[in-house]
Amino acid sequence: MVNLSARSNQKEILDEDNIPFEDIRQNMRELNSINTILGGHRITLTGMRFFANEHVGASPISICEIGCGGGDNLYAVFRSCQNKRIALSLLGIDIKKECIDFAQQQYPNMPAQWITRDYQLVDLKTNKPEIIFSSLFCHHFTEEQLIAQLRWMKANSRSGFFINDLHRNTFAYYSIKWLTSLFSRSYLVKNDAPLSVARGFTKKEWKEILGKAGITNYTIQWKWAFRHLIIFKHA
Repeated sequence: MVNLSARSNQKEILDEDNIPFEDIRQNMRELNSINTILGGHRITLTGMRFFANEHVGASPISICEIGCGGGDNLYAVFRSCQNKRIALSLLGIDIKKECIDFAQQQYPNMPAQWITRDYQLVDLKTNKPEIIFSSLFCHHFTEEQLIAQLRWMKANSRSGFFINDLHRNTFAYYSIKWLTSLFSRSYLVKNDAPLSVARGFTKKEWKEILGKAGITNYTIQWKWAFRHLIIFKHA
């Protein structure tokens, strides 16, 4: 039985360099399926609605995702807002060129700007997006890196930010390990999916990290399947 009383410090394979593009492509496709089936996109849209409902009729609302991966979360946001006739300006940032290449190939008709760079090196202060969000991104970082990330998201957003990430839990760990061993064709997903859960945060840990980052005026909601939705809004 794995011990999840503390976060794992083991790095995910996806965080390594020089992964073949076809392996990245298969990983992104399967993550999209996992997000769709297990409700990850639905949680992202819940965070989005918290802000977007205030902008119905306004044009446009600017949204930035850091660690955007293959772009599936931005596409889910785009489709949802398109159906509600909410005008958008989309920006996806990811440090991996392979992820950005995949996103551009997968969603050629989505009006989005894509940047291949470490999010910390992207200057948004002269044109701050209304909303910044991340999904399945925070667990890749140490606590110290995450504190800096939260401060960056606060400093670079006009309305606020939200985070959709994993709750470290034994049932969640073994469930995703079993599911991916049966259905995944990606060695990245098979290794990284359960490891992502082991690198996730508990609600208590989130509160401590947010406090250290000086973030107040936030909410933390537990969502199925074993996720936390953190929403911060500027006062």
